[in-house]
Amino acid sequence: MVFSVLFILILSLCVLCVSVSSAARFNELFHPYWAPDHFTIYGQTVNMKLDKLSGAGFSSKSKYMFGKVNIQIKLVEGDSAGTVTAFYMSSDGPKHHEFDFEFLGNTTGEPYLVQTNVYVNGVGNREQRLKLWFDPTKDFHSYSILWNRNQVVFMVDETPIRVHTNLEHKGIPFPKDQAMAVYSSIWNADDWATQGGRVKTDWTHGPFVASYRGFEIDGCECQTTTVDSYNMRRCSSGDGWWDRPTLSGLNLHQTHELMWVRANHMIYDYCTDTARFPKVPIECEHHRHH
Repeated sequence: MVFSVLFILILSLCVLCVSVSSAARFNELFHPYWAPDHFTIYGQTVNMKLDKLSGAGFSSKSKYMFGKVNIQIKLVEGDSAGTVTAFYMSSDGPKHHEFDFEFLGNTTGEPYLVQTNVYVNGVGNREQRLKLWFDPTKDFHSYSILWNRNQVVFMVDETPIRVHTNLEHKGIPFPKDQAMAVYSSIWNADDWATQGGRVKTDWTHGPFVASYRGFEIDGCECQTTTVDSYNMRRCSSGDGWWDRPTLSGLNLHQTHELMWVRANHMIYDYCTDTARFPKVPIECEHHRHH
């Protein structure tokens, strides 16, 4: 009996330690930048909500040049039409670089859509959309961005869903010269998010809650508020783990995974949208879109 009580006590303490560690990890890496009263922490989970008053957002305390960012997210359950939950990296200014995951809500029973986008020198319009091969509202799944001087890889549960390759040798700019912060936000976008804006947000189903855990950033941290030349040289030295030759492109297994995603789950690719782009975007002529 004494052993059983002691075991339960130890187990409870371990659970408490994990919970505190997760919350501490969020507070160590991130802080709310929008509507801090729309955040709650329950055990290992950080919740962020959207209601009729406001959305919410958090950002990393530091900026990074190259590396990998990973967050586990459980998306809004039920009728999420009109809502967008975003996870992205971005630098500052009109000529900024940005890598976007945008999760577009839908009516109950309809699949979530995941939109990715890449901005280079302030220019985006590189959207791709896909349907996930699981229900992202039922459990946590990992969403990652790997960034180095050769490629940007978007991953879902470590499966690559998009690759943006460095094509500077073709005269095409690549985002490798600006440090980025990491962000997530949830907001109302019912003017475009769900079925082109035809389905509006039903506030009777609110508040809409996105849940987070597993916060990981493994990259070259830029210590100063204004990224100076020393930090740029340090982060671009070629000594980081992200500079390993094996990470200069996808391996064979990852290539096959990307081919599977594109063949079975992609529903929109800007490179094939001739109505929107009568002239094929220049990077589409060279990117290997499997």
